[in-house]
Amino acid sequence: MLTARYERLGLRPGDAVLDLGCGFGRHAFEAARRGASVVALDAGRDEVEGVLATFVAMTEAGELVAGSAHAAVVQGDALALPFADGTFDRVICSEVLEHIPDDRAALAELARVLRPGGTMAITVPRFFPELVNWALSDEYHTVPGGHVRIYRRSVLLERSRGAGLVPYARHHAHGLHSPYWWLKCLVGTTNEDHPAVKAYHRLLVWDIVKRPALTRAAEAALAPVMGKSLVYYLRKP
Repeated sequence: MLTARYERLGLRPGDAVLDLGCGFGRHAFEAARRGASVVALDAGRDEVEGVLATFVAMTEAGELVAGSAHAAVVQGDALALPFADGTFDRVICSEVLEHIPDDRAALAELARVLRPGGTMAITVPRFFPELVNWALSDEYHTVPGGHVRIYRRSVLLERSRGAGLVPYARHHAHGLHSPYWWLKCLVGTTNEDHPAVKAYHRLLVWDIVKRPALTRAAEAALAPVMGKSLVYYLRKP
């Protein structure tokens, strides 16, 4: 389940890609499948080890074509990236900035390692769905490593432009996911056994795995209205 769209990012085979805050690797894996040379970076050891294991399995299964794609995994700090200026053609930063107190410094680092003319996809939780989550549950955002701010679109744009990045496209994603998180916030964010949560989770898995016409149509209709994620595409001049 991708949040960023690689066509809008301009991803091409052979591009050097940084997936910052890669989590368990969904964007990194797809970029590698498309022939990019990917560095997946995260602060968490469990995430880094999990992504590395999946890359090894993908290579053994022949999902990555030898010589056309390269994958590396790094445990690191978004405020001090261990890369030279202009290392990457594309940067993906998906659902990360809302966790970082000094997001301006993180954006400056992302812009530094992006080459001139390169592009970046930044995704953050959308203002209204996130506001509902915060209103329904303190647990949602006060856990260690949780969300430290709710972004208005104007704030994200101002801080991105302050880092020297120029926006050229945007959209919203994951319209089906906002009600799921509202439900979780109502019953407890760690209450995975609640019948309603389990039923909705099965719906989301069905959508992700099978991509039936019904849920795809619902997603297309709901994403512009209440999509959980705001996605911006930016270029470094």
